[in-house]
Amino acid sequence: MATPADADIVLKLYELRREEVMRKARNYVGMEFWPASVDEFREIHKPTNPNNVYWRQVITFWEMAAQLPLHGAVDSDLFLATQGEALFIRAKFADISEEATGNTFMPNTKKLVDGSEKAQAQFEAVKKQLAARRAQVVAAKA
Repeated sequence: MATPADADIVLKLYELRREEVMRKARNYVGMEFWPASVDEFREIHKPTNPNNVYWRQVITFWEMAAQLPLHGAVDSDLFLATQGEALFIRAKFADISEEATGNTFMPNTKKLVDGSEKAQAQFEAVKKQLAARRAQVVAAKA
């Protein structure tokens, strides 16, 4: 069961997400970056790509945040109920990332989701919605 200390941590995470550069990074990764191919996805990992810094900032933020409930620093149910963006980012890029790298994408977030049937169902629903959106974006690029 969540405590007031858990609520403070969740609110702090929200506050960190509001920082100006973090907002730009989240907007780029969440809304603007829709790779149509593995090669396009790999481009974001190049240090010379100007958006690489945004990519790294968002992914490392959510992977760090996922460690909090995994290590008991915050209630898992509260975290999952309030930090849906982590699931969104993993759902958006898991398949293409794993195809491109052969590694599990956002392993801490995956472990957290895998520990909750409710989160698994939410993840699958988001992934399905994003597949439809990706198809629209890719078609518009063509």
